[in-house]
Amino acid sequence: MADRLTQLQDAVNSLADQFCNAIGVLQQCAPPATFSNIQTAINKDQPSNPTEEYAQLFAALIARTAKDVDVLIDSLPSEESTAALQAASLRQLEEENHEAASRLEEVVYRGDMLLEKIQSALADIAQSQLQTRSGAPSQQVPES
Repeated sequence: MADRLTQLQDAVNSLADQFCNAIGVLQQCAPPATFSNIQTAINKDQPSNPTEEYAQLFAALIARTAKDVDVLIDSLPSEESTAALQAASLRQLEEENHEAASRLEEVVYRGDMLLEKIQSALADIAQSQLQTRSGAPSQQVPES
């Protein structure tokens, strides 16, 4: 994955390519200019090209790439973002991460305790069912 500056450079290069291609296609499809003193039969026989469709296509491509460039520029760090501000932000994120990790550990511990209780209850149920099927008198299992 490329960093933001490389992505921005690629987007600007793509935008330049689109501009060049648009100009080339529009020049290729443009109707020839008429001169009052020169008549050519060749130009009249050529079919008309869909220049309007090409113009809309390239306009949409160029607009979308320009928006991509704007988004990439906005995602770059600002000039006000110094190394000290970034370090402080990283410290805050690390603290939040440690707090979330401790909360997660507590939830996992409570989940393990609940799992042990459920397994114990299931063992008691299984033992009771075995005793009722065998017809033996049930004995109380001491709780731990």
